[in-house]
Amino acid sequence: MSLQVIDARLMQKAFLAGAKGLEAKKEWINELNVFPVPDGDTGTNMTMTIMAAAREVAAIESPTMENLAKAMSSGSLRGARGNSGVILSQLFRGFTKEIKAAETVDVAVLAQALVRAKETAYKAVMKPKEGTILTVAKGMADKAVELSGQTDDIISFAEQVIAHGDYVLSQTPEMLPVLKQAGVVDSGGQGLMLVVKGALDGLKGKEVDLSVPVTGTSAAEKAGAPAGSADIETADIKFGYCTEFIINVEKSYDEDEELKFKAYLESIGDSIVVVSDDDVVKVHVHTNDPGLAIQKALTYGSLSRMKIDNMREEHEERLIQNAEQEAARQAAEAAEAKKDEPRKPCGFIAVSVGDGLGEIFKGIGADYVIEGGQTMNPSTEDMLNAIDHVNADTVYILPNNKNIILAAEQAKYLVEDKEIVVVPSRTVPQGITALINFIPELSPEENLETMKEEMGRIKTGQVTYAVRNTMINDKEIHEGDIMGLGDSGILAVGQSIESTAVDTLKAMVDEESELVSIYYGSDVTEADAQAVAERFKESCPDMEVEIQEGGQPIYYYLMSVE
Repeated sequence: MSLQVIDARLMQKAFLAGAKGLEAKKEWINELNVFPVPDGDTGTNMTMTIMAAAREVAAIESPTMENLAKAMSSGSLRGARGNSGVILSQLFRGFTKEIKAAETVDVAVLAQALVRAKETAYKAVMKPKEGTILTVAKGMADKAVELSGQTDDIISFAEQVIAHGDYVLSQTPEMLPVLKQAGVVDSGGQGLMLVVKGALDGLKGKEVDLSVPVTGTSAAEKAGAPAGSADIETADIKFGYCTEFIINVEKSYDEDEELKFKAYLESIGDSIVVVSDDDVVKVHVHTNDPGLAIQKALTYGSLSRMKIDNMREEHEERLIQNAEQEAARQAAEAAEAKKDEPRKPCGFIAVSVGDGLGEIFKGIGADYVIEGGQTMNPSTEDMLNAIDHVNADTVYILPNNKNIILAAEQAKYLVEDKEIVVVPSRTVPQGITALINFIPELSPEENLETMKEEMGRIKTGQVTYAVRNTMINDKEIHEGDIMGLGDSGILAVGQSIESTAVDTLKAMVDEESELVSIYYGSDVTEADAQAVAERFKESCPDMEVEIQEGGQPIYYYLMSVE
């Protein structure tokens, strides 16, 4: 097919198809993480970023390039999570700056938009690194400029640009040795390619499910009320498994057989829906024995799209979720009430996960703790909400994760009524050190320099498990191995949590080290942490060791040496 111009309606379809293309393979992108840790989240971050924009784009009934550009830019900007998500939002920001004034987009405008996207994203990163999503974006922009005078067919143009993007992506391991050793391409670059390939499918008219989930799945949720009711006990659920599947009919199945099948399902459950369409039957039933429903269905043909959910478990999770939402609502009301009080000079926001670490940050002066960190990077919107709840002239943000710093910086430039200082803490121990060393008498600029200097004095380590086989820093790692991660790479690998934690600490200390702090996570106990400390002190008897409950998931231990 040939296509010379893209109008607003087709641009809307292409963007939503691009979002769906990424969403469909987000877990695959997560698995491309160089370090085989269980929190590889590039795919999740990029998907949540683009889906925030997709919701706004999908809601536009009468699209124009201008209102599409605004929705794509502002939606992704506020929804951006993690470094990859922030860079993706900046690519959209640059792209939309170029298309917003056009009624239709042709090859020349598209080429210039890709160049503008690349330039905007590079400017957003303080120290751009080649071999990443930026390199892939640059490669496609360069190819677009080369082709813009050679063809006016958008489909042919896009196919050639994408082919070159795939080639650049394949070369990322040659640019970053850590990718080559791990045997993967850059995950952010791969995510970007899924977006542009999905968009091309949209331009070609391929059938793509363009529906975008909204926040909340019920009218009660959309109205702000808790989903479900706390007075419904789990025991009240008569049939515990929501069972769904499709029968591909291969034997006799007429109206009489359908009535018999429905009667059988009624004998083993309720909430029955059976819809027949030619040789396909869609079935939904709540039952305590999904196997019986499946066995009966197999007498009519083969099954597909089988889905079984434990409703009792989901109900319990919903009750917990409702309690958390209510606590958050009360906290928000308390914060709103504080807005009427006079502003204090300085306030502090910390990103953390785990009750113990949250209490530590609050105990040393944090006004607001954003639940996030390793397993769920908060968005720019989350940062803005936190800033809004801190009633201070100057607000310091402690991201405590290298993948959250860019989102914090992005939030900083969206706030006009407060001075925002982003302290570039890359780990929780760095954030704790920075906050402890805040001096009220110093200016924000002086405090930032002091905090950065003090953070530079400590070494940090993390102990977790590997989720796949790989080779990093000449260390062979197998799925299930325990790993000790330091500030610049892998410090230890083993099969024992305790032994690996001890080896990690030994690799962190030197003759100038004085104090070790160990924050134990939700999957180990205080006694486990004490055992680590005692074994470590056998080798380093002069070191002072502090143990505190962190409560963090995924990471057995967070540790610092100073």
